Amino acid sequence: MIRRLSKRASGFANNWFLKSPASRFHGGESLDSSVSPLLIPGVHVFHSQDAVGIVAKLSDCIAAKGGNILGYDVFVPENNTVFYSRSEFMFDPVKWPRKQVDEDFRSIAETYGAMNSVVRVASLDPKYKIALLLSKQDHCLIEMLHKWQDGKLPVDITCVISNHERASNTHVMRFLERHGIPYHYVSTTKENKKEDEILELVKDTDFLVLARYMQILSGAFLKGYGKDVINIHHGLLPSFKGGNPARQAFDAGVKLIGATSHFVTEELDSGPIIEQMVDSVSHRDNLRSFVQKSEDLEKKCLTKAIKSYCELRVLPYGTNKTVVF
Repeated sequence: MIRRLSKRASGFANNWFLKSPASRFHGGESLDSSVSPLLIPGVHVFHSQDAVGIVAKLSDCIAAKGGNILGYDVFVPENNTVFYSRSEFMFDPVKWPRKQVDEDFRSIAETYGAMNSVVRVASLDPKYKIALLLSKQDHCLIEMLHKWQDGKLPVDITCVISNHERASNTHVMRFLERHGIPYHYVSTTKENKKEDEILELVKDTDFLVLARYMQILSGAFLKGYGKDVINIHHGLLPSFKGGNPARQAFDAGVKLIGATSHFVTEELDSGPIIEQMVDSVSHRDNLRSFVQKSEDLEKKCLTKAIKSYCELRVLPYGTNKTVVF
């Protein structure tokens, strides 16, 4: 159950927004920094045990520094005393320096013993550094590279790693060379997946993206990396595991295909789900059109999941779920 405001805090919050006519709720649209040339957008997410007054404290923190809340989402699960929130706000970095923003929210986090409290100011903070891992298929990689080139994917791609070698005159390799993105061919076998070598290549990244990487990452790799890994899976988990899933689904005569983006855990294809997309197929589809639809879903689902992650829309919920604002 998702609530825009928790019942305990709704009275205060409603009054606060009435006093701030420029504030508004929204349906998840991007922040607009054109409101004032002096103001820049920020995002804050908060996760703690539920308590009276959290919304008031967080709102006061922004208002006291002359900030203006543009959107506020709160989720308090039924029969579970935990609190999640995500706020989008505008502020003047001269009046409220970036470092002080962190300190002010950190103080509130300490008061409530928060499990998570993160601020992101896209125009001031470094972009997330990521590495892309893939095998033979290029469709997810190409989609991400083009979104990145167009400025629609807020990341810095440090490198591309693959267990398949690619010729230097291919479209992908020319693109990577033109933009100075290193490509690492790491030859793997069932006996040796070269995980130590890959860990060395990705040690300075903020998170990893498996853009159709057809290798299972071991528990030792995940522990050694210690940060999030996002994967794209063909279909709505756990359907059609193993090789050639599109052929499996096509032969089974399915009428609905899908793609699932999720966090990687030690249990194969069972990590918390971030995003899912579906499309219809019919008897009129041949294998080629079937595969094309499936690949289109995969690349769209993965890029949306990464964008949501970078915008602090994804929070862990329980042992194997996510809250996605």
